[in-house]
Amino acid sequence: MKKFIDLIIKFRWLIVTLIPLITLVLAYQLKYAQFDGSYRIWFGKDSKTLQQYDSFKNTFGNDDSIIIVFRDENGIFNKKALHVIERLTQKLWQTKYIARVDSLTNYQYVHKNPQDADDILIDDFIDDIDALHVKDLHKKKNIALHEDLIVNRIISKDAKTTMIVGRLTPKAGKTIGASKHIMKDVNKYIQEEKKSGYKFYLAGGPVVNTTFSSLGQYDVKTFTPLVLLIAMLLLWLIFRKFSGVFLTIAVVVFTFTIVLALQTIFAYKFNNFTTNMPVFIIAIGIADAMHLFWIYLLGRKSGLDNYAAIHDTLQKNLLPTFLTSLTTAVGFASLGISDIVPIKTFGIATANAAILAFIITILFVPAALAILNIKVKVSTKKASQGTLGNFSKKYASFIIKHDNTIIIVTLLLFVFIAFGLTNLKVDSNAVRYFREDVPFRQTVAMIEKNLTGPMSYEIVIDSKKTDGIKNANFMQTVDKFSQEFKAKFPDARHTSSLVDVVKKFNEVMNANKNIPNNSNLIAQYLLLYSLSSPQGMEINDKMDVNERLLRLTASMNVVDTSKDLQMIQWIQNWWKNTPYSAQINGQTQMFAHMQADVTKTLIESILLAIVVTSFLMFFIFRNFKMIPLFLIPNILPIILVIGVMGWLGINIDLGVAISGAIILGIAIDDTIHFLIKYKEARKKGCNFEEALSYVMQYAGLAMMLTTLVLSSSFIVFRLSQFMLNANFGLITAIALLIALVVDLLLLPALLKKIDGRKKSILIEKEHI
Repeated sequence: MKKFIDLIIKFRWLIVTLIPLITLVLAYQLKYAQFDGSYRIWFGKDSKTLQQYDSFKNTFGNDDSIIIVFRDENGIFNKKALHVIERLTQKLWQTKYIARVDSLTNYQYVHKNPQDADDILIDDFIDDIDALHVKDLHKKKNIALHEDLIVNRIISKDAKTTMIVGRLTPKAGKTIGASKHIMKDVNKYIQEEKKSGYKFYLAGGPVVNTTFSSLGQYDVKTFTPLVLLIAMLLLWLIFRKFSGVFLTIAVVVFTFTIVLALQTIFAYKFNNFTTNMPVFIIAIGIADAMHLFWIYLLGRKSGLDNYAAIHDTLQKNLLPTFLTSLTTAVGFASLGISDIVPIKTFGIATANAAILAFIITILFVPAALAILNIKVKVSTKKASQGTLGNFSKKYASFIIKHDNTIIIVTLLLFVFIAFGLTNLKVDSNAVRYFREDVPFRQTVAMIEKNLTGPMSYEIVIDSKKTDGIKNANFMQTVDKFSQEFKAKFPDARHTSSLVDVVKKFNEVMNANKNIPNNSNLIAQYLLLYSLSSPQGMEINDKMDVNERLLRLTASMNVVDTSKDLQMIQWIQNWWKNTPYSAQINGQTQMFAHMQADVTKTLIESILLAIVVTSFLMFFIFRNFKMIPLFLIPNILPIILVIGVMGWLGINIDLGVAISGAIILGIAIDDTIHFLIKYKEARKKGCNFEEALSYVMQYAGLAMMLTTLVLSSSFIVFRLSQFMLNANFGLITAIALLIALVVDLLLLPALLKKIDGRKKSILIEKEHI
């Protein structure tokens, strides 16, 4: 150890020059960084869910769209509103990556020819707007409100809200930058239409993707400097020395710059999770650097010269800092087992950052201190006689006096809060990834309130034979399913398929809205509709080329993914009782099935972190009694926080799912510092009370300060409009505060029961 420290001091100028130089060289690569906010990042290339979805799109086209919504309190059926709809419809038709546009003006209206009752016409619902008189507009309104295919779909039942839907091409979902291109054009169209006085709302895949991207980039640009500023202010208040602020911040800046640059070099695209790595690295790096600088200051105040204080600092901190970095890395790395790609890449990258932060801390901070030779006023009192020493003695006496009370109160609190676990729900609904004040969420709420369900299931029904979708029994079964599905689940607002077209033709021809019993008649209806539809408005997106598979789109309200899974299971079971089969597709279904991955991530990552850290603790202390003593104060905060979530009705989402292993990894840091300092004191011959006083002097206060900085860093995420970050930040900050209280109260109270005799049985056993 001494030789290693001497080498750092000897090559101090090389170290403090080389590390910043390497950082600057690598930072140049950041200009090539790319951000990917598409839905595809949440699934691996080999994901069966993604492969199934791609197969669906290859057969039926894209289920994604760009949606423009606006409202006229006086009613949509006036020339100004209709002209706006018409212009936006035409502009969307001319936009790249858009395959089809549906609106009130170009709705394919099926009706009888006024001059020939046997002739059926299919034409745009509203053609020459300027030629329409007030009576014509009123007539159109009455017709529209009796058209099942459009009422409460593209126009509200009060005729005041409407939407224009641009269906995307299959290529759009796989082309990086397609969403950005679409949104650039659509925002231009909206800007041009602002003169109308309407407020426009946007929804659909391109909006979600660009919102993901913009919020992710906003978070990294806002929270990284904000957390740095908060950390600098806290460090200044703690140390009152510029050197303490500079050295600590330098470590984290070097670390996150190098890690982000390496991510770019290895062609990893950033996403809403990985863009927040700087903040996590700030939290990790600060904890290591603060412990080193704190012990260094204590050494200088006790009268040690600069080099002696550096030796003392590294001798006291090298092992615990290495172990805390290792356990933190384990906590993050355990996320690497997740099937959710952003979580996997985030976990692995941040785990590497934890190790890198340790290396930079151990090399850069001592080397810089060797050069700076900070002036520290030597204390005239012994450490045990100063303010900190008196506080440490009172702390130790309090633990010894109230150990039983602490354990009983903790147990009762644990039992009470743990009941909250029974109320927990898992929710991976992508809409709820955003705060309610985000424009996209506002649009979704408006659509759900005034029009239809903003989410959708794409149900592919297999008739089991070529041309089978034209079979009357098949069509009637699909119609029966739609009716029973909507009756069973009120959140299923509408269903849309070729069944609606057949029923509309039958209504026009025979004044009957039911499916006819004649299969040939159904085939004629579909052929007539297909031949009469203008280019781009055909029915090939509703069936496959062999006319065996039928696509049925169910418009759904925004619900918890548990409810989504319940409805999806009901659909599958319903079709199992028929001669046909059904497969549910679409992005809503994809994210609903992520619920299992969320739960799996939470459970498996925590278990993996527990197993690995338990092994590490046994390796350090060589005593099985230390493993439960080590785990209880670290698992307890996770259970307590999740229990509180259950009582408060906060659902587990992806942000919370990743917090468990990370909380464990970071909270363990305090436990390691506590136990190693305790072991160190007991080896020196200290009794239990003296050992606790020693721990508080050389670790306890540093634990408090690092928790303050860490919690402040994570709680900043609560300001994010991306709810995964917001929930993660809140839960992690609270859990770390709970972990500190548990480490400083429950842990020593348990130690009192196990190791409270004059001579430590833990140390005795270590020498056996």
